[in-house]
Amino acid sequence: MPPSCKLMGIKNVVGEGWQKGSLIHHWNCPMSFPKTVCCLPILLACLGASCERAQDDDEPDYPLPKLVAHRGGTADRPENTLVAIESALRQRADMIWLSVQTSLDGVPVLYRPSDLSSLTNGSGKVADFSAATLATLNAGWSFAEMGSDGVKRYPYRDSPVGIPTLQQALRAIPANVPIILDMKSMPASAQTAAVAAVLDAESAWSRVLIYSTEADYQNTFAAWPRARLAEARDVTRRRLVSATLGQRCDAPSVSGVWAGFEMRRNVDVVETFTLGEGHSPVQAVLWTKASVHCYRSKVSANLVAFGVNDQADYCEAKRLGLDAVMVDSPEKMAGIRTQVETNPASCNQ
Repeated sequence: MPPSCKLMGIKNVVGEGWQKGSLIHHWNCPMSFPKTVCCLPILLACLGASCERAQDDDEPDYPLPKLVAHRGGTADRPENTLVAIESALRQRADMIWLSVQTSLDGVPVLYRPSDLSSLTNGSGKVADFSAATLATLNAGWSFAEMGSDGVKRYPYRDSPVGIPTLQQALRAIPANVPIILDMKSMPASAQTAAVAAVLDAESAWSRVLIYSTEADYQNTFAAWPRARLAEARDVTRRRLVSATLGQRCDAPSVSGVWAGFEMRRNVDVVETFTLGEGHSPVQAVLWTKASVHCYRSKVSANLVAFGVNDQADYCEAKRLGLDAVMVDSPEKMAGIRTQVETNPASCNQ
């Protein structure tokens, strides 16, 4: 970046959690400085990973990235349900990612959207109903499959599946399969206490990692010494942006940290100047050799790429040495993993 340009701020404008979305990077450059020159290093940093795809002969042969079943496998079965969990386990998913909210009677349950009408045959907020009532709703109501005849069908409208509790999910998942719990409701203090009570009762602290886009959970779970927390999303974003756009390494200092971010992210680079703004939309790739090296330059780190749903991205994650990828379809990605395992050259095609 030319000395005359300043990064004024970054704004996440679309998406949540590990979903696709957009970031806005605000830069300030003097009007006299050519706009194209000012923004060129930014675009090169955003697109730099595409220049790294050429395979070097001496590049390390990293292990296959583990598969994290996103919401139990949201593309294969109704998300955050026991049938999704069972399906992901049959596909040998290595980790299960689940979304957690708290019911009216203080029971942690598995559900993601803010309103029940998004996925079920009910309406209202999770917090307005008891866990027993939520269990009677059909969490598969909106799950659709496209048949070979091109007709969309809703297979779970005739075979309803309820909203499960966190306790039921923990008991359905073998103890050797790690679980990531994504906290989806506020206030953080109330849900933290409810989740902690279940993890205590099930002796499950050692196999659970806590994640949330809400920074408050970093503070509330600090009261439970056995809680294992993923790095706050804001911190992960800052480190990746610093390593790619800023050409500066802000490495973590705590060994064994878990950090995750999208493999690809739609970005709008916004340059502000005296007479207005200039916009440069681009698809950013923030997991690069440079950012991965930065993360591991001081301590060991567990790195996860979100939104990996095809062979090209899986191979890229392997090439970078990422530990895991979060996938929507464990069924599809298990097949891709097997193909890459049996034929490593398929990643070079």
